[in-house]
Amino acid sequence: MSGHSKWATTKHKKAVIDAKRGKLFAKLIKNIEVAARTGGADPEGNPTLFDAIQKAKKQSVPNKNIDSAVKRGAGLEAGGADYETIMYEGYGPNGVAVLIECLTDNRNRAASDVRVAMTRNGGSMADPGSVSYLFNRKGVVTLPKNGLTEDDILAAVLEAGVEDVNDYGETFEVISEATDLVAVRTALVDAGIDYDSAEASFVPSMQVQLEEEGARKIFKLIDVLEDSDDVQNVYANFDVSDDVMAKVDA
Repeated sequence: MSGHSKWATTKHKKAVIDAKRGKLFAKLIKNIEVAARTGGADPEGNPTLFDAIQKAKKQSVPNKNIDSAVKRGAGLEAGGADYETIMYEGYGPNGVAVLIECLTDNRNRAASDVRVAMTRNGGSMADPGSVSYLFNRKGVVTLPKNGLTEDDILAAVLEAGVEDVNDYGETFEVISEATDLVAVRTALVDAGIDYDSAEASFVPSMQVQLEEEGARKIFKLIDVLEDSDDVQNVYANFDVSDDVMAKVDA
């Protein structure tokens, strides 16, 4: 997980300034719309919506776009699409297990995009259930260090049900049961600790260690998958060392 998280952190930093910013905004807006449709327009009573809004704000999505997405999702404004969540499973290069979460209003288009991306980039599709058992649904909160230590974080969230705190250089990642996510996020806020994102995520129970070539291949596959408008999240069970990460970044 560590290599994947380091890579994801680096990638999200770049996403704010690169040409994919519009695509990132669109996915964050879609997340808000679906959360509002599922649990209502009040963020205080809808933790999923609250977290989706916070994540969008952290990525500098304009407030007017966020407000419109909430209204569309809640049916207070016209134009909302009927999105459904679909999970696809497969294997990437080097036998890396891949879970692809789509949020789409066109099931056929999503399936086609995912299949083409996988087969053209060294991957293959798998039957439902053949990959998902390698992942657990967890609450994941990422936050900048800002001079904090691991002990500071643990002290803040110990009572809230934290399972693990991972140190990724400039950031911490706090893992909990998905059901404890709101409690953990609230505990951090109550302790005056700012966070970047809080969401239910799929965390692998085992990792495939990759060398430079394998890392480059899986990064390319995930990039191509995430380039699809229908793909919301990609989870994979690879890990790469700091040395390999440095070579790939170079």
